[in-house]
Amino acid sequence: MATNKFSFENKLGEGGYGPVYKGVLVNKQEIAVKKLSKASTQGFEEFKNEVTLTAKLQHVNLVRVLGFCIERDEQMLIYEYMPNKSLDFYLFDSARRFLLDWKKRVHIIEGITQGLLYLQEYSRLTIIHRDLKASNILLDNEMKPKISDFGMAKIFSKDEHEANTGRIVGTYGYVPPEYVKKGLYSTKSDVYSFGVLILQIISGKKNACFYGLNEDLNLLEYAYDSWKSGKGKEFMDPSLDDTVSSCKLIRCLQIGLLCVQENAADRPSILEVSSMLKSESAALTIPKIPAFSTKRNGDERTKSQLQLENCSINDTTLSQMEAR
Repeated sequence: MATNKFSFENKLGEGGYGPVYKGVLVNKQEIAVKKLSKASTQGFEEFKNEVTLTAKLQHVNLVRVLGFCIERDEQMLIYEYMPNKSLDFYLFDSARRFLLDWKKRVHIIEGITQGLLYLQEYSRLTIIHRDLKASNILLDNEMKPKISDFGMAKIFSKDEHEANTGRIVGTYGYVPPEYVKKGLYSTKSDVYSFGVLILQIISGKKNACFYGLNEDLNLLEYAYDSWKSGKGKEFMDPSLDDTVSSCKLIRCLQIGLLCVQENAADRPSILEVSSMLKSESAALTIPKIPAFSTKRNGDERTKSQLQLENCSINDTTLSQMEAR
């Protein structure tokens, strides 16, 4: 009833889990209903994981699960409704990107940082999201960002630092090298994904395309080349006007690059990222060449080799291949 029998008019979108519909309860409360698709690779474990985790997690920068439904082979999650859709709805659209001015983008970066701080530092357990990306950042009526979709998340106790998995999950372009190659994940995995997000937020560029004069640089390489050559302003989304604080922009660019370093140990913690974003005067570490670079130590590889390395290494594959 709330979704008018899951009508097409109420469909908000579709992800790896299945379609999402807008609904209105009898008390006029607006909701979002995520319905498990029969073709989805995600099953009951992911469903249970999300219900269990989001019931325990309470933070202004995390989407709340209001309820769930299991009847016959139907599995549904009921969320608070986010009227302004997801971050990718604006970032990668030629017209809608103009609605995200520099102040809003900084606000979104800071909001995601606060959500990750809660997950990694301030909740009772350490939560690793493992699928942080632009489409999983939802925006409320004030454009406040909220992290969503905890189906792939993992719980660590505070004394754990790293774990290993034989099943690689996540989204192409957001997954760190140690996870693709060895199945290793830690809090630094989410830091890597967040670094990609920062670079996308300030540039409005997708990570599945190539850039530069010869269009032979991936997003991370292009960001690094722009920063290293002192042309950081050229990396900025052209929809942003000239009043943008270039110092803050270059700082965000450098922080994003530090988050996408090849070695997890070289990446800052989310606590350090928060401190870097707050203080515009503190000195930052100089980033090295980012992960998945086609030019490392004189070794030049082709685009096809890079794409192969991103997608499948040591017989481990990404469960979601979304060109975000």
